[in-house]
Amino acid sequence: MNSAELQRIKQRYNIVGNCDALNHVLDVALQVAPTDLSVLIIGESGVGKEIIPRVIHDNSPRRREKYFAINCGSIPEGTIDSELFGHVKGSYTGAINDSPGYFGVANKGTLFLDEVGELPLATQARLLRVLETGEYIPVGSTEVQKTDVRIVAATNVNIRKAISEGRFREDLYYRLNSIPIQMPSLRERGEDIVLLFRLFAMQMAEKYKMDRVVLTDDAKQLLMRYKWPGNVRQLKNITEQISVLSTERTITADILSRFIPQDKESTQLAVVSKGGDHSFESEREVLYKILYELRNNVNDIRREVGILKKQLDDVQAPPTIIGTGTPIAPLAQHVAAPLPEMEDAEAEEYIEPTPEQESLNLSQMGRQMLEKALERNGGNRKKAAQELGISDRTLYRRLKQYGLDKDK
Repeated sequence: MNSAELQRIKQRYNIVGNCDALNHVLDVALQVAPTDLSVLIIGESGVGKEIIPRVIHDNSPRRREKYFAINCGSIPEGTIDSELFGHVKGSYTGAINDSPGYFGVANKGTLFLDEVGELPLATQARLLRVLETGEYIPVGSTEVQKTDVRIVAATNVNIRKAISEGRFREDLYYRLNSIPIQMPSLRERGEDIVLLFRLFAMQMAEKYKMDRVVLTDDAKQLLMRYKWPGNVRQLKNITEQISVLSTERTITADILSRFIPQDKESTQLAVVSKGGDHSFESEREVLYKILYELRNNVNDIRREVGILKKQLDDVQAPPTIIGTGTPIAPLAQHVAAPLPEMEDAEAEEYIEPTPEQESLNLSQMGRQMLEKALERNGGNRKKAAQELGISDRTLYRRLKQYGLDKDK
């Protein structure tokens, strides 16, 4: 397509921009327009996908026939089959008359199915049959209807991922994707961003009879560095905000930064994997990592609690007469072992126990605590339980666990 033809198309549909990606999209649209091949337009939300089906229809042999643009995501699942394929009177509550549906009304014309990735699976099966045979059955009817409709679809979801998750039919994808068109995002269009800002600012000035806002060079650079997650739609909103709210008509980078969101969620794309596709595998890896770290934290807490309990047992041991090592009460019960000489003791290197060793150590420590408590209370389980701060039932269960119930 020569430059003159390209400029004619841009002027007719008010398309602003000169980037190579946008020019390629328009070139493909004009080449496929004379055919009846299905077209699938892929691109992020707000990039202007709705312009391309109109270009295709107006430059096709069907241009004198009807054109309908349908947002599949806005129609309730319970009525979408009726909206698309029609229904007969009495087929459901509220069906007071026959309806041909969009496929009946748009016969010989073009249907633009926006957000086609939101279609229910049952509706996808009906759509596939229309694309393959040109036949469909209205809701509540048994008669097959024929239609000749050109389908142009658009989506902002990852269709291949939707297929892998069972949310979209693979055979329908290949039917729709006869001619794929990839719409460029706004951040990929370079200086087109400044041209679009100028257009929107001019429209606001003409509509509300105000002076047009203009950008300084540093403001233009800031505008082109921003990620624009909302694409052209977001740029238009911000331009309108600046036109109405800014008291200055010359917009510097400082003024512009007040209107552009600065939080990371708005200024950068959410990238889950290097391939750019969302993956539940990576989510599972994150959860496993969190659980592993939580397990380590719990093990640390258990180890510290065990050390504190051991220290508490040592503190609660019966006091002895200074210099004799003999317990104060009862004196005749037993003679305490002499204290070891601490001066000559050497500090032992602490070795981090493995989870298995740690479990064994905790088990052994719990057994020793029970034995000491029973020993101090003369085998009285009730008093031992009170000393340990546990119930009689818990004490009995632990005695049984450590094999001490047979000895006591």
